[in-house]
Amino acid sequence: MELLERRRALIEDRLVDVVDGIEPGTLRSEVRHATLSGGKRVRPMVTVLSCETVGGGAEDAVDFGVGIELVHTASLVVDDIIDRSALRRGTQSAWAEFGYGPAIVTSDGLLGEAFALFSADPDATRVVAEAMVELGIGEATELSATPTNEDEYMTLARRKTGALFRAAAELGAIAADSDGVTVEALGEYAERVGIAFQIRDDVLDAVADADDLGKPTGHDAALERPSLVQVTELTPEEANARARAEADRAIDALERVEVADPEAEAYLLELAEFVVERDR
Repeated sequence: MELLERRRALIEDRLVDVVDGIEPGTLRSEVRHATLSGGKRVRPMVTVLSCETVGGGAEDAVDFGVGIELVHTASLVVDDIIDRSALRRGTQSAWAEFGYGPAIVTSDGLLGEAFALFSADPDATRVVAEAMVELGIGEATELSATPTNEDEYMTLARRKTGALFRAAAELGAIAADSDGVTVEALGEYAERVGIAFQIRDDVLDAVADADDLGKPTGHDAALERPSLVQVTELTPEEANARARAEADRAIDALERVEVADPEAEAYLLELAEFVVERDR
């Protein structure tokens, strides 16, 4: 756990540095609220650990990790506006705290700071741009065309959640100067972890307590949003089994990677287990 805590502190310190450099002060306060009010930092940890797994250093990947966290946070700000969700990470969501206009500007500011971090590497910029295209298609699909079966749901989950996870791992491989085969294998690992994460999120929305989860529950059903539980009428236990299958495929993909740091790889394997067992 010491390795994880050191990496998490590295990410958090750099995240604070980036946020503290934002001007003007009003935007800085709004971005700080959205970014530093909590969060598991799963995606930046994937970036850093992926880099270390294939022979890079944590410091090589931390800016990319912070960048992907900023992109993720920007997407959450917009999600909360769309859903009229007043709670995020156990505190007021950006729009509930500051209003709709400032929340939209906050999302723009987050994306600007993120791409400033990616801009030094064209491959990094391309990977994140592709992920954002997928994310945008997923978000638009969710609003306009509810999936009618499990295959359609899985495509949506890949776009809405898996794409940013894939980008997170690919950024780590890019930071380590990995070849294309390694980038792809780590990307598949993370995409499947992301899909498992989303399925588990659906289950938690259906069965968890809002105070334990740190955000409103029952949202998917109330808004008629596509949830695996709603779309397929699977039981929560059956949906969890789908998440487990994706996690197992993620582990299979990771086995194709030539590992330079077994300790870092062990944490990636642990993450694949965590996303299907988490309670919040």
